[in-house]
Amino acid sequence: MKSRNIISIVLIVGILALIVLLYNSIMRPVKFDAEYNKRSAEVIVKLKDIRAIQEAYKGTNGKFCGDIDSLIIFLETGKVNMVKKYGVVPDSLTEAQALKAGIIKRDTVEVNPLEKLLEENKLITKDINALKNLKYIPYSDNKIFDMKADIIERSGVKVPTFEATADIFTYTKGMEEQDVINLKAEVESKNRYAGWRVGDVTQPITDGNWE
Repeated sequence: MKSRNIISIVLIVGILALIVLLYNSIMRPVKFDAEYNKRSAEVIVKLKDIRAIQEAYKGTNGKFCGDIDSLIIFLETGKVNMVKKYGVVPDSLTEAQALKAGIIKRDTVEVNPLEKLLEENKLITKDINALKNLKYIPYSDNKIFDMKADIIERSGVKVPTFEATADIFTYTKGMEEQDVINLKAEVESKNRYAGWRVGDVTQPITDGNWE
């Protein structure tokens, strides 16, 4: 009887251990995907803001910026043109009618790029201190986005290009390394960049590879 009890206990413990192993094997990829998606979302927000600043930089300088520190300096201290509207449009008129009647006025003024981008709601990040740290890839122990800019020729026309990238290993620091390696191999097998990128220095596009 005693031996039967011992065998029963061993079997129960074994079954419980098996259940735990099965649960962990099922939940591991789910947890990995959830963490990866959370981190990716934060990286993509920064890349979208970088794109917005790059477009402002190009509007002023006729080309994109190839250095992220210089881009942030431009955001803080540069100058861009902005059309400001003065006055209020009455409900009975369109903006064009109010402008023609002199009820409102427009004037092109020189402002800081940060002011313009915030006023036009083109930046996702609104906190100024956070924008100063825009160059740092989330979860990477302060690794910096790789940025390049160039001017290429398409159909005899010179076109400015840029790209900003975060390799998959930068923002997955501390995650299960083998899972990251497997994901990288899977992405690259589809001839895609393993990580997040906005723009392409070899092509006249400013799309992100998440779009």
